[in-house]
Amino acid sequence: MKISRKRFMESVFFCIPAMLLVSLMIYIPFVLSGYYSLTQWDGIAREPVFIGLQNFKTIFTSGGDFLASLIFTAKYTVFFMIFTNIFALALALALVHKFKLANLLRGIFFVPYIMSMIIVGFIWRFIFSQGFDRLYEITGIGFFNLSWLGTVNLAFISVVIVGVWQSLGFYIVLYIAGLNAIPEDVLEAATIDGARGWSRLLHVTIPLLWPSVIICMFMSLTNSLKVFDIILALTRGGPGGATTSATMNIYREAFQNNNYGLGSAKALVYFVVVVLLTQLILWLLRRKQVEY
Repeated sequence: MKISRKRFMESVFFCIPAMLLVSLMIYIPFVLSGYYSLTQWDGIAREPVFIGLQNFKTIFTSGGDFLASLIFTAKYTVFFMIFTNIFALALALALVHKFKLANLLRGIFFVPYIMSMIIVGFIWRFIFSQGFDRLYEITGIGFFNLSWLGTVNLAFISVVIVGVWQSLGFYIVLYIAGLNAIPEDVLEAATIDGARGWSRLLHVTIPLLWPSVIICMFMSLTNSLKVFDIILALTRGGPGGATTSATMNIYREAFQNNNYGLGSAKALVYFVVVVLLTQLILWLLRRKQVEY
């Protein structure tokens, strides 16, 4: 069926504003970042100085802080993906059943997700410091007297806890939607055939839920790779840079150290890492889906 010239021009006309906005906010900055990565520029000088691949050489030869931030981001991503999806699936399996407080609990779990990440970080910073100190004075339990934000290992655990707590409600909603889409007759047939409890969950429910699992795993991967707000408000990358993520390292290099060239180079390197990692994880998840 041929599309009339008028219809075609209308489609183009309505797409132009969106294309301009996307180009202005994404594509043009990306191209400029590629150019600045080949220069030395402090953001103030009128003209950047072209230095070729020197910034990339600096990253791979003496970029220890950036490597450390990549390692932290990788560790955070692994723990965030595992705990978020396990807790979200467990709570979704509980909340998908109809009982009096089900809707109320769904709302309670979803509230942290709609809160600002900065606000969440400040709230938990207060809890880990003054809140836990007060609880220690009342109860005398040593757990509350630990330096949660001042010790390397505990600071990492704190960031993971806050990240999982803040985003848990979103993944619960996705898993509940997936569970509601599973046909009841299939589950009833599995029960009649003798599949109950863990057996039905592992061999019937999860295979049928796998499309939702792929979505949740992929989104938890992308969200954890760009973690920034919570760390900025909670630990500010401390102690001693132990909780500095890759995005925070790039931000500091460009906007605090005024080294836009090296910051852009780090951003491009991280972009390549993220693209390769997300494609690998997505391929593995889809391969598992085919096996199911």
